[in-house]
Amino acid sequence: MRKLITLTIAILAALPAALPLRADEGMWLFNKPPLRQLQQRYDFTPSAAWLDKLQKAAVRFNNGGSASFVSPDGLIITNHHVGFDCIQKLSTAERDLVANGYRARTRADELQCPDLEINVLMSIEDVTSRVNATAKPNMSSGDAEAARRAALNAIESESVQKTGLRSDVVTLYQGAQYHLYRYKQYTDVRLVFAPEEGIAFFGGDPDNFEYPRFNLDISFFRAYENGKPVKPDAYLTWNATGAKEGELVLVAGHPGGTDRIDTATHLAFLRDVSYPWVLNYLRRQELMLELYSERGTENARRARDDLLSIENSRKSYQGSLGALQDPALLARKRAEEQKLRQAVTANPELRAQYGEGWDIIDKAIAKSRAIYVERQMLVSGYALAGDLFSKARTLVRYADETQKPNEQRLREFRETNLESVRFGLLAEPPFYADLETAKLADALSFWMESTPNDPLIAQVLNGKSPRHRAVELVQTTELADPRIRKELLEGGKAKIDASKDPMIVVARLVDARSRELRGQYESEVQEPLRQGYAKVANAKFHAGGDDVYPDATFTLRLAFGSVKGYTADARVQPWTTTFAGLYERAGEHKNAAPWALPKSWSDAKPKLSMTTPFNFVATIDSVGGNSGSPVVNRAGEFVGILFDGNLPTLGYSFAYQDVDARSIAVHSAGIIEALRNVYGATELIQELTKTR
Repeated sequence: MRKLITLTIAILAALPAALPLRADEGMWLFNKPPLRQLQQRYDFTPSAAWLDKLQKAAVRFNNGGSASFVSPDGLIITNHHVGFDCIQKLSTAERDLVANGYRARTRADELQCPDLEINVLMSIEDVTSRVNATAKPNMSSGDAEAARRAALNAIESESVQKTGLRSDVVTLYQGAQYHLYRYKQYTDVRLVFAPEEGIAFFGGDPDNFEYPRFNLDISFFRAYENGKPVKPDAYLTWNATGAKEGELVLVAGHPGGTDRIDTATHLAFLRDVSYPWVLNYLRRQELMLELYSERGTENARRARDDLLSIENSRKSYQGSLGALQDPALLARKRAEEQKLRQAVTANPELRAQYGEGWDIIDKAIAKSRAIYVERQMLVSGYALAGDLFSKARTLVRYADETQKPNEQRLREFRETNLESVRFGLLAEPPFYADLETAKLADALSFWMESTPNDPLIAQVLNGKSPRHRAVELVQTTELADPRIRKELLEGGKAKIDASKDPMIVVARLVDARSRELRGQYESEVQEPLRQGYAKVANAKFHAGGDDVYPDATFTLRLAFGSVKGYTADARVQPWTTTFAGLYERAGEHKNAAPWALPKSWSDAKPKLSMTTPFNFVATIDSVGGNSGSPVVNRAGEFVGILFDGNLPTLGYSFAYQDVDARSIAVHSAGIIEALRNVYGATELIQELTKTR
C-alpha cells in the first residue's frame, strides 16, 4: 500500500507486527490486487491481462448493485433484486413482470428501463498527492474541506475533458488516499429476461440471509448505445459446469460500505446512536408499506420494491447491530487500537505525525452526536420522503449550484455529474400519487416525533396535520409531469425562484437550514474524520504494508475465497443445494407463500435434473452492493452470481470471519438448467454458451 511519508527501518521496527488477515479476508483494489495472498493461499497469480478483463467485464448498477457482461453483444447478468426497480417500473396492473416474469424472444422485445444508468470502470489513477496538497496544515477544518472539494471537482472536470469518461475521485481509507476512477456510462439499458419473483426470492423475508437457499436470483439486461447493442471491451465466458467444491473462486463487485477501519469510539456511536435510530425508522417504514399494501393487490404491487428494500435493510441493520452489541467485537477493536497507539506513542517521529489521529476522531464523533437527528431529517431527507420532494430539492439545488464555479459546488452538482443528475430528473418512471402520499405523510409525522420543537416543521405543515399536508402537496404539485420538470430545469434559477409549485416552495423553505447543517457536518465532522483517519490509516500502512485494504466505497473491488460448506448449530451445511432440495423445501411448506413455486416450475419438474447444483456458498468477503457480482474461476470464467450472505456475514461490516460466515451465489449450471427446462430460453443459452 502506498505510504505517504517515508520512514526509516528503525521506525518501522518500532511498530507492532501487522495483525494477520483472517483467511480469505479483503475487498481489494484492482490497482493493488492481493497477489501475494492469492499465491500463498491458492498458488494462483492472476496476470495483468486477467485482471484487466475482469475489471472491464464488471458492471455497476447505479441503483446499488453489481453485474457483468456475459456476451460480446452487451448482454448483462445481475440479480433479480438488483434489476427489480426496473422490472417493477416496466410493470403495470395488466402486465405484472414481477409476478409473472419476462422473456424477450427477440431484440425488438427488449424493454428499455426508464431511469437506469450503469457504469463500467476503465481506469484508475492515484491523485492523493494533488488532493492533499490543497488542504494546508494551518487551515481551519472548514477551509480545508472547501479546498479539498475544489480540488476533487477540478480533477474530475479535467479528466472528463481529457477522456470523455465519467470521472469520480474516490476517498479511500477514510481520507488517507484519493483515486480517480474513470467509467463508461450507459443509460439505454433494456430488460431481456427475468424469472418470476416466486423463484427469484423463494423463501422471502424468512429465508433472507439464511442458508440453505434455493433462489434463481438472476435477471438479464442488454446495454445499448446509439440504438445498437454495446460491444463491450470485455465480457466473461460462461462455464456451464460451474463452481466445484473446494476450488478457488473470485468476485468482482461493488461492495457498498464497511466500517473496519473505524475506531472503538466510532463503532460505539454506531451501536448506541446511529443504528438504533435507523432501525426505528426502517421498522416504521416497513409497517407503513405493509398497511398500504394490505389495501389491495394493486397497492401491494406498487409498494413491492420499496417494501423488499426496507425489509432487507431492516434485517441487515439488525444483524449489524447484533454484531456491534457483542462485547467481544469492541474488546478486540480496543485491543488492536491500543497496540497500535502504544507503538505510535513510543516513537517521537511517529507520535508527531500520527499521534493525534484518534483524538481528532473522538472530537468529530462528539460533534456528530450533537447534530445527528436533525441532520438525518433535513440533510439525509428522512423528514420529507418520496420521489417528488427529492426531485424538487434537486431542481432547487441544481439552479443554485450551476450558478457557481465548478470548484465551489456541492459534490453531487459538480460538472462531471450533471449529465447523471439531468438524466434522473427527466426520466419518466411510473408515479403513484397514493403511495407518494403515504410516504410523505409518514415522514412528516416522524419528523414531528423526532424533533418536535423544530420551528421549521410548523412552516412546512402550514397549519395542517402531516397527513393532510402530504395529501395537499402531492395533489397540487405538478412535478410528476416530466415536461414541467424539464421547463423548470431549463428555466434556471429565475424560473425556480418564481415557481409557485408547492413542492418547490417547501424545498426552498427547508434548503437554508439543510445547507447549514450539511456545511457544519462537512467542516466539523467529515473533514476532521478524514484528517484523523488519514493519520490512523498511515500508521496502519507502516504496520501492515500491503495487508491493509480500504473499507468498501461502492467502487469495484476484488475478493476471493473457496467453495466450502460449514457447520452451524451442530448441523453440517453442504457447499451446494440442488433442484431436488428446492422441491423438498416447497413441499415442507405445502407450497404456501413465500415458498410457493410458480406454475412454470411445478410444470417443469419432470424435465429437470434434480442433482443439478442450484445455490452454493464460499468464503468470499462481501457485503451489500456486491449483489449481482460475477463469481469466476481461475480461468476467469463465469461460474456463478453472488446474491446474499448468511446471517454471520452481517458482521462483515466491522470484521471478517470464515468459521460459519458464507457468501451465497447462484450456480451457473443451475441457471442453464432453469433457462433450458423451465423457460425454454434457447436464444439466451445460445448467446451465453456458444463457442467464441
